[in-house]
Amino acid sequence: MDERLKQIVGHFALDGNVTDIRPLGNGLINDTFRVVTDGPDDYVLQRVNQSIFQDVDLLQHNIDCVTRHIREKLVAAGETDIDRKVLHFLPERTTGKSYWTDGKEWWRVSVFIRDALTFEAVTPEYAGYAGVAFGQFEAMLADLPDKLGEPIPDFHNMELRARQLREAVAADAAGRMADPEVRGLVAEIQSYEEEMCKAERMYREGILPKRICHCDTKVNNMLFDSDGNILCVIDLDTVMPSFVFSDFGDFLRTAANTGAEDDPNLENVSFNMEIFKAFAKGYLSTASAFLTPVERENLPFAATLFPYMQTVRFFADYINGDTYYKIKYPEHNLVRTRAQWKLFLDARSKVPEMALYLRNESDK
Repeated sequence: MDERLKQIVGHFALDGNVTDIRPLGNGLINDTFRVVTDGPDDYVLQRVNQSIFQDVDLLQHNIDCVTRHIREKLVAAGETDIDRKVLHFLPERTTGKSYWTDGKEWWRVSVFIRDALTFEAVTPEYAGYAGVAFGQFEAMLADLPDKLGEPIPDFHNMELRARQLREAVAADAAGRMADPEVRGLVAEIQSYEEEMCKAERMYREGILPKRICHCDTKVNNMLFDSDGNILCVIDLDTVMPSFVFSDFGDFLRTAANTGAEDDPNLENVSFNMEIFKAFAKGYLSTASAFLTPVERENLPFAATLFPYMQTVRFFADYINGDTYYKIKYPEHNLVRTRAQWKLFLDARSKVPEMALYLRNESDK
């Protein structure tokens, strides 16, 4: 057992003695360990990746407010087994905060939820479960009294991403604007810019609200019990004020893509309407209580926004010389751009079908 990790865990008020600490999961952002004890609970120890989350105090403030509010809602609803239905972070022994730092690294400990399962498969069944879970998550937080900040500022701000692409084109740092394909793609992508930046405009006009959203909606960010019932939503680092488009569209960008995010064969890439329908049905079943007409009618837009946004991000990075995303070969970001652009165009062609489906669901 790593004695340094044991010392770090000792800063938190665990119930029981630590008997083992072992790596847990395959997360790409934070280092995560399972802390085994001789007490009633095991725990999850995480080192927060401060290169991504630079304000850990804000990050944990968001998480503390959200988990406390959800717990209060579950208690008020008479739910049972609440400790398995919402994450619980332990206080640090001296400060009472839900993290400990030595000034160089930031650590936190939560209670390990036993007998819980995650799934990677994106099928209509699990897309439906995801819709229910994330809609319910937003619904429970619709009346959150606390003010939350943005742990990753402008995370889903399309106007910012569009500006970054314009700046990349102007700088042409890697000399890639000489390629006719690149120039052609720039013109085609930018022709949709005004349309795709409408969320920020509607917000400024006061007709589109911001909600407390998860902002990382994936099937594997839910825990299930052994009977297939949803326990809770996990990975709360990106919880922040955003448009509901974030949770709706970001899930579909990956889940409804029939190909890979970086698929070189564009014939593989299309927007899967069965996944859309399953997720949308589940989402509306729990989110309808708080959605405004403007939010509801723009859910098809959300399904196109995120492939577009990711196209812009991959393409700007390619033009800049691949300074942000890790690449496996020189054209990787350009291949990613082509694949996301194909997904965007296919999703956009299906907006009328999406809108019709949503209207029919609303009328039921």
